[in-house]
Amino acid sequence: MRYRIVDGKLEAENQLYLDQLTFGDKVDSPSALKLPILLAVALLKDRNGVIDIHLPISGSLDDPKFSIGGIIVKVIVNLITKAITAPFALLASAFGGGGEELGYVEFEPGSTALSEASSRRLDTLAKALLDRPALRLEATGRADPAQDEVALRRQHLDRLMRAAKAKSSGDLPDSVTIEPAERPRWLEAAYKAADLKTKPRNAIGLAKSLPPEQMEALLLESAPAGEEALRTLANQRGDRVKAYLSTKVPPERVLLTASRLGTEGIEDKGRTTRVGFALK
Repeated sequence: MRYRIVDGKLEAENQLYLDQLTFGDKVDSPSALKLPILLAVALLKDRNGVIDIHLPISGSLDDPKFSIGGIIVKVIVNLITKAITAPFALLASAFGGGGEELGYVEFEPGSTALSEASSRRLDTLAKALLDRPALRLEATGRADPAQDEVALRRQHLDRLMRAAKAKSSGDLPDSVTIEPAERPRWLEAAYKAADLKTKPRNAIGLAKSLPPEQMEALLLESAPAGEEALRTLANQRGDRVKAYLSTKVPPERVLLTASRLGTEGIEDKGRTTRVGFALK
């Protein structure tokens, strides 16, 4: 500890070092803190069983209510409360995450690919988990119908056009691209190849020729982008995150929970197309 008093004002630095902190049996007490203290300790205790905390305090010795012990207790309680209410912020500050939010990783709408930013978040999270062996991570894949459904339909249309072009050229669909100038040609080819019950037909049953925007609308409408496709997308996002983290931490410490659709429970300003995390 380092204490400095000037004109009755206290400025103090405390370094609290707890080695192998353990708990006895629970004791019922009306004054006991109503906090999940074991989770807080798991967040603070490193792989060697050590809790090392910097506790700065300050106050006026002229204040009759001033108490060093009381202030230290208050600071510790605040630290425990922060660990519980904002655990990922605590981990980010402790393991070089800077201002990054470690409570989730984001995906582009309709995508299961990890971006560079998401991979960086997972690297920081893995580092924290390795140094906090008592913690387990729960990962929940999510899909947002408002954003993902539109993207899934666009991807379906793109696959149909690339398949039409690949069939014409003999190439693999994944190896071809559709340039803007040739898009009307392959849109029409994809429409003709599609088995759509919604195609307008003439008196003898043949499909009518339609403007490009109408063909596109019908193909988009036919895309598999309902609840089942969204659930699959959410599951694949969770699987992708689990697979990535499992190369860095023991797989049994990353638990996948049931995927969720929609934005319920999301209160931050990040993307709603994500995998969210919780610590246990």
